[in-house]
Formats: sequence, structure tokens, C-alpha cells
Amino acid sequence: MESVLQNPSLEVVRPTSKSRNIAFWVVTALFCLQMGFTAYAQLNLPQVAAAFTHLGFPDYFRVELSWAKFLGVVLLLAPVPARLKEWAYAGFAINLASAFLAHVAVGDGPEAWGWVVGTSVLWGLSYFFWRRSQSRSASA
Repeated sequence: MESVLQNPSLEVVRPTSKSRNIAFWVVTALFCLQMGFTAYAQLNLPQVAAAFTHLGFPDYFRVELSWAKFLGVVLLLAPVPARLKEWAYAGFAINLASAFLAHVAVGDGPEAWGWVVGTSVLWGLSYFFWRRSQSRSASA
């Protein structure tokens, strides 16, 4: 049996902290772009406002949700205390789960809730990498 020390090709390749950091910023930037665009669209595009009406939400909720998304994006990208980022991630999780449930409740198909699922994957990856970086900085 060959030892890993004798044959470096058998060494397990583990992601470095630099590659995890790059992965975090890539998925977080994509997530924030998606959330920022949806917030902008909710405020400015009439067809998105009509979609909110279709889901049964009042108009003031669309505006309130849009500004909450902008605030959450700022909190995820800015150097703020971890507690605030945790609240932003929690708010986005509630927002994404609620959007998915709202689309399913009115009978929309995957063409409507597919973006929510895709954005949820980005959220999950961003949160995973952020928690990993937090646990490493706490143990160091």
C-alpha cells in the first residue's frame, strides 16, 4: 500500500481558503445581483407589479419588500457585524420561501417559481460559504 507522503498524486485536493473566499464572493455577487434586479423590477416594471397583484399581495407590500431587499443586499456586501448579516440571510430565506409558496398557492407552474428555486440555490451557497468563513475566523 502506497503512502500519500510517498506519492503526492494520491493527496486529496482540498479547497484552500482563497478558493472558498472566491466562491463565496462569486455566489454572493450573483445572489445580490438577482435580488437587486428583482427589487428594481418590483419598483419600476408594471408587469412585475401585476404579478404581485396576481399573487394576492397589496401594492404597498411590493414597495416595502423592494426596499427591504435593497437593504439586505447592502448588508450582505458591506463590512457589517455578523449579526446583521445573519438577519439579512434570514430575511432573504423568509422572502424566498414565501415567494415559492405564493406561486404554488395560486397554481403557477415552474416557469414562475423556477427563478425562486434558482435564487434559493445561490442563497444557500452564499450562506454556506459565509458560515464556513465565520467558523474558521472564530477558531483562528
